[in-house]
Amino acid sequence: MKTDRYGERAERSYTQRIEASPEQVFPLLCPVREAEWLDGWSCELIHSASGFAEDGCVFSTVAANGADTVWIITRHSFAEGLVEFVRVTAGLVATRLRIELRPAPGDATTVVIRYLHTPLSEAGARFIAEHYSEAASHSAMAWWERSMNHFLASGTVLRAE
Repeated sequence: MKTDRYGERAERSYTQRIEASPEQVFPLLCPVREAEWLDGWSCELIHSASGFAEDGCVFSTVAANGADTVWIITRHSFAEGLVEFVRVTAGLVATRLRIELRPAPGDATTVVIRYLHTPLSEAGARFIAEHYSEAASHSAMAWWERSMNHFLASGTVLRAE
């Protein structure tokens, strides 16, 4: 029996081409390292044995509305080229994020990103519609792609316009 108490889930996906090998890209998929290449990214690391991304790593960010979002890395496997997260913005949305890396021609990486947003309330359904629409999601993932490629080519952060 299917139940969608507060409305339909929103699935979003995006495929990036990163102009570097998976060995160079994978370490950047880390809450700590992300600040090196993504303008405006910040997080509070709550738990990590290594100080970086790993299975069971827990960190928090601030959502678009100012609410805290808690993230847990549920799978972190370089061998599989896979990072999975679950994040919850209390009272609004629970999200599963899956990032898969595959080698691509030209010493590049294909990065397949999949989000599954589940509203936790009627306000959450509105939040998803406003902040995670197809257009907003596509724009954010395209920015991430440009930012990572810029960083890998130059060693500097691409600043938001």
